[in-house]
This record gives sequence, structure tokens and C-alpha cells, in this order.
Amino acid sequence: MQIIIHPQYIHQENSILQLVAGFFVGGDLIVKGSRNTIKSNILGDEKVNIKYFDRPGLIKSIIYSFFRSTKAKRSFDYANYLLAHNIPTPFPIAYVENRNRWGLLGDSFYICQQIDYDFTIRELIHDPLFNERNLILEQFTAFTYKMHEGKVKFLDHSPGNTLVVKKDSGKYDFYLIDLNRMKFEDLSIEARMDNFKKMWLSKTMVKVVAKAYAKLSNQSEEKLHSILLEKTTQFKRKITKKKYLKRKIGKK
Repeated sequence: MQIIIHPQYIHQENSILQLVAGFFVGGDLIVKGSRNTIKSNILGDEKVNIKYFDRPGLIKSIIYSFFRSTKAKRSFDYANYLLAHNIPTPFPIAYVENRNRWGLLGDSFYICQQIDYDFTIRELIHDPLFNERNLILEQFTAFTYKMHEGKVKFLDHSPGNTLVVKKDSGKYDFYLIDLNRMKFEDLSIEARMDNFKKMWLSKTMVKVVAKAYAKLSNQSEEKLHSILLEKTTQFKRKITKKKYLKRKIGKK
């Protein structure tokens, strides 16, 4: 077992290991996926989230063991990068990797602080009458712009991966989650607009985002609107086609 702990939590190593050891019998279930499970629990006097990554297959185990960082390590490292660039995300506490005697990766865990959020961007996307919808979308666009300025390309920038906390006087805070797929590079304006495509924006929302991003980036609103609308439309067509083909195959 290998455990890497943030310096602020090094004094709680034993407690962290106890949470990991008791993961399957304790804590409150948040998400149960086919390969990943997330639970909440208590560390000291605060709530934390523990994400469990199931043991990968042999090929992926070899890749993660010798050629690529594990999902748990990437989650921890990327969270530290985001915070260093003032991009909010739940504070990274530790990650744990279990390996066999040949050094091949088994299961792993990522532990971070829990954010008590009010909603995700998903609720905003699916409800045209959501209170202060355009205001939130403008602030979310500013949040994404800041992320892009920090050379962050979040490959899973989708509606469920941004937590939103309502503050006073029409202000909102945003937190990125599910961090293990990112690239760090300078982003062209086309790449920046492409990074919004998984948000599943309506035509009305595309206008709001393009206008807000244009003000921040000193780019032409018309240009950004054209690129963003094209990227969004192409992505929706791609996903719709995939779903259609799956249904057709399922009927045979």
C-alpha cells in the first residue's frame, strides 16, 4: 500500500487509513457506479468524500502501474494544481494505492473535503425557469474562462461535474469535481469554445455564454457564438446518433 497525504493532514494518517480500511462497511453512499464508488465519512471534525477506484483489468493495470499516473494520483495532483491557480475544487487530502507483489495496481482511493453545495450545473441546464439562470451562467462562464487562463482543459467539463454554492447578493461559487481527465496547455479560442460542448447548452444559453466570454477575452461575440454553436450542435448530433444506433442494435 502507498499513501500520499497533503502536508496539512499528515498528522491524521492513521485516521485516513482507518477510513480506507473500513470503506465497504462504513460511511454514507453518494454514488455507486460500475467501477467507482463514492462515500462520505468523518475525518476528525469534518466531512470528507472517499472515491474508490476498482481494480483495473490486466492491460490497464500495467499501463497505470508503469506508464501513466493512476486515477487516484491524478485526482490528487490535479486538485493541487487547480488550487494553486485559484480554481476552486474540493481540497485534496490524500490518495491510496494498493499493488500486488509485482507492482501491478489493484484498487485505489482518493480522499478530499466534502463541499456542501446547493446544486450542480445540470439542474441549471435542464430547467429554463431556474432562478437567476442567466446570472449563474454568466458567472459560470467567468469561472471557465479563469480555468482556461490557467491552461486547464477539463476533458469532462459536463453539467454534473461542477458544484454550485449560492452566496449572498446573487453571487455563486463553483467547484470542479471528477478531476482525473485533464490536459494542461495553452488553449486557442476554438479549443476554449470546444471545451463547453459537453455542457449541452441550448441556443439561448449559447448566446449567454458567448456574450460573457467575449467580454472577458476581448474577442468578437459573433465569432465566439458561431464557434460555440457549431461545437455544441456537432456534439449533440454525435451523441444522439450513438443513442440511435444503440437502440437499433438492441432491437436486433
